[in-house]
Amino acid sequence: MKPDLLCVGESFDDLIFLDLDRLPRAGEEIRTCRFLATVGGGAVITAVVAARLGLRARVISALSAPAVARLRAEGVPSLNLRKSREAAAITAALSTRLDRSFVTFTGVNDRLDDRLFALRHTLRARYIHFAFAPRDCRRWAVAVQRLRERGAITSWDFGWNERLARAPGFRALLASLDYVFVNRQEALLYARTRTLASAVVRWKRLAPQTVIKLGEAGSRWISRDRDLLVGVRRRTPVDTTGAGDAFNAGFIAGLARGHSPRACLRLANEAGAASTRHAGGLPMTSSAIPSGSRPK
Repeated sequence: MKPDLLCVGESFDDLIFLDLDRLPRAGEEIRTCRFLATVGGGAVITAVVAARLGLRARVISALSAPAVARLRAEGVPSLNLRKSREAAAITAALSTRLDRSFVTFTGVNDRLDDRLFALRHTLRARYIHFAFAPRDCRRWAVAVQRLRERGAITSWDFGWNERLARAPGFRALLASLDYVFVNRQEALLYARTRTLASAVVRWKRLAPQTVIKLGEAGSRWISRDRDLLVGVRRRTPVDTTGAGDAFNAGFIAGLARGHSPRACLRLANEAGAASTRHAGGLPMTSSAIPSGSRPK
C-alpha cells in the first residue's frame, strides 16, 4: 500500500550532551551529568512523529543498526541505503535549555545524495518530504517537478547549509516545491537578508509556500496570498534537538487530514513543542504526542 508520507534524507546517530549552562568557548571544557545516545535526523524523526500522529509513513535513508531497529519498533518501514561496512553518520549535540550547537561526522551521508537520486522514479506517496542538503539543486528541481506531475505533494527541510544559499539551481529547486520548511536563521540565510521582515518579502517570491519555525514565537505560513502567524503555548524545554523535524511531521499530518491553515500550524507547533519536553528528537512513548492532536 502506498504510504501517506515518504521521508527521504539523512539519518544520524545522535550523541546529546544535556543541561549545559552555556555553550563552551574556544579552549574550554564544560561537563554535564546528563547524556543520551539515540537516533535522529530529519527523515527518521519526521517519519516516526507522523506515524504517531496516524499517518502511514516510510523512510528511505542510510541507516545505522539502531535506527533500523527503532523504525521497526515504531512500525515504520524503511529502505536502508547504507552498505554493511560503511560508517553511519554521527552528530554530537551540545544542548542548553534554549539552544544547541552541533558537530557532525558525515559518514555514509556523503554518498547518500546520488543513491537517493537514483531512486527518484520509484518514489511513491501522497506526501514526499526531503530532509538533506542536495549537492546538485538543478537535477533535484527537475526530479521534484516530475513527482508533482505524478500527483505527489512535496516538501523540503534543507537544514543549515551556507553553500546552498548561492548554489546554482537553488532558486529553481525552491520554486519547484510545494512547501519549504526553515527556521528563523535559515530563513535569513537562504533569503540572503538580515531581518525577518525583509526575508518574508523575499520568500513570497522564492517559493510557492514557506513555513518558518519561530521557536517560542510559534510559526508562520507565507505564500503570495497568505501570511499567517500562529503562536504556541510556552513550555519549559528540556532539549530542542529534533523539534523542527517533529514540527514538520505535525504540519504534514495536518495537511493530510484536510485541516485549515491555522490548524496545520497549531498542530505543527504542538508537535514541535512536545519534542522539547524530552531529551533527543524522539520520545520513547507516544504519550509525548499532544493530547487530542492525533488525526481521526
